[in-house]
Amino acid sequence: MFLMGALLAAGLVTAVVGIVVVPILLSHPPLPVPRIYALVALILASSAVAVYCYGWFSVTAGGPFPELCTSRNDAGADLAAIKQQYWPLRNVCVYSDGSTMEYVSMSVTVCVCLLAGAALVSAGTSVYLRSRRTAVFRGCP
Repeated sequence: MFLMGALLAAGLVTAVVGIVVVPILLSHPPLPVPRIYALVALILASSAVAVYCYGWFSVTAGGPFPELCTSRNDAGADLAAIKQQYWPLRNVCVYSDGSTMEYVSMSVTVCVCLLAGAALVSAGTSVYLRSRRTAVFRGCP
């Protein structure tokens, strides 16, 4: 639990610091474009970590996502167990009659995947532009 809290704090701090650094870097041209893409990748990746940690804490704490399991289902069976899974983030309520009710946070899952994917694209662009730039400086076509 402490590790996830530390990851959440680190992700939030890194994202905020990165967002503050971008305008500072842009105000001092000329700035190498690969560094901007690398910084954007860092901001997106740390945001993905922060969103995932928020979802993890929500699953662990039982809310606001997913909804809390009710003590009885519609058929009147008592709650027997709650099973948690951390990727994708979900809770499953298991009732004494064998029925289940599953709560999955698609918003957290989609947000994490989009942020992580954008971070990978930005990092790849940074690497490509950097290798292209160094190849030009070496005299390669």
